[in-house]
Amino acid sequence: MARAPSNSNNDGLVARVAQGDNAQPLSITEISSALKRTVEERFGHVRLRGELSGVKRAASGHLYCALKDEKAVLDGVMWRGSTNRLAFVPEDGLEVIATGKLTTYAGRSKYQIVIESLELAGEGALLALLEKTRARLEAEGLFARERKQALPFLPRTIGVVTSPTGSVIRDILHRLADRFPSHVVVWPVLVQGQGASEQVAAAIRGFSEISPTSPVARPDVVIVARGGGSIEDLWSFNEEIVVRAIAECTIPVISAVGHETDTTLADYAADRRAPTPTAAAEMAVPVRVDLDATLADFANRQRRAVYRPVELGRERLESRVRRLPRAENLLQPQAQRLDELSDRLRRGLMDRAAQGRERLAGTASRLSPSALTRAHSEAQRRLERARLTPALVERPLTAKRDQLAALARLAEQLHPEKPLSRGYAIVRDLEGRALTSKAQAEREGALKLQFKDDTLEVVPSDAAPLARKKPKPRSQPRPGTAARQDDLFD
Repeated sequence: MARAPSNSNNDGLVARVAQGDNAQPLSITEISSALKRTVEERFGHVRLRGELSGVKRAASGHLYCALKDEKAVLDGVMWRGSTNRLAFVPEDGLEVIATGKLTTYAGRSKYQIVIESLELAGEGALLALLEKTRARLEAEGLFARERKQALPFLPRTIGVVTSPTGSVIRDILHRLADRFPSHVVVWPVLVQGQGASEQVAAAIRGFSEISPTSPVARPDVVIVARGGGSIEDLWSFNEEIVVRAIAECTIPVISAVGHETDTTLADYAADRRAPTPTAAAEMAVPVRVDLDATLADFANRQRRAVYRPVELGRERLESRVRRLPRAENLLQPQAQRLDELSDRLRRGLMDRAAQGRERLAGTASRLSPSALTRAHSEAQRRLERARLTPALVERPLTAKRDQLAALARLAEQLHPEKPLSRGYAIVRDLEGRALTSKAQAEREGALKLQFKDDTLEVVPSDAAPLARKKPKPRSQPRPGTAARQDDLFD
């Protein structure tokens, strides 16, 4: 680099090249590129520890942030391809270790670090992030008790979200087979490492979206299970995407992540927390043997409840039967009275027979031939004295004949056609009913006047003339007979 000439006379409006100076002026781009190469060659791989600040994710997927400590701040950028491999969600205030390379940004004359990987600076930072995430999700109500769903007593289908190759699924299936064999649907997922949280969340949402009419059985309860491990191994179940999937699941969820001392955010969001995967299987189903024993006990209680009234009724009946008198005691007075009446009847019949025998003997002594002959003679004399004269019969007949003659004369005088001989007539309608008033006669279209010798049809003066009767059609000759010749005088 040439030094500026000290001669003040050289200062002017137009730049001049000093004699013997062969250094050409650099452009801003050239110096920026030179600085960029120098920095990248000198600091091509660095690991920095600092606190995240101003974390911002662009729409393109790139992550922009700043790393700072007590005295300095360094801008950082993480490209989209690297952000997809992050094991946690970067937030302000987290202490991290960033691995990458330093470079310059000519647009702002600044240097920055291009972050290739981002890790939490120790378990303390990890726990701080966990507590911060837990507080935020709890404030949203994802862990509220009223959101919890009750587990079904006897699920027909159980969904399990876990790794298909681990010992967890074998423990769950073995425990279910021992307690109550059920239909199990396993959704295989990664339970650790990159992409595990997305797979677990997708599996939970997949079970929740299964339709009841789908060919795949919809689970009645879902078990999210994983074996024990460090906080880093279990971190997938602390991710917000998994917590929200569990909280939004329409199927009751049992969280069985880690051992009894391990706690994840999935445990807070789940409807029930199991200390181990085996305990989750025990929570999901009852013991079949216990159910059989309970059902048998209920059946025995039901039988006793049914038979108890019968037994009580039998006991009361037997008690009352013991208080009832014996049948022979009830019938003994009546039997004694029957014996007395039988004896009295026998004596009475014998006495009656003796009396009849005595009367018959007395009557038989009076029935002699001479007595019968005298009685017959006396009856014959009385018959001869009672003579039958015709007057005794004719007098009643004469009286009855006079009464009949009087009734005949009265009937002849009261006969309705008797006045016809004196010039009266009876007015009848065409059906032969007698009319007794003018109003009845006016309602008829034709009248019949019955005289002594015959009947005459008339029409009232204000009525239409009678329709002449049509002559009756002559009967046709029967088949097989000759037709009779008409009479000329008809």
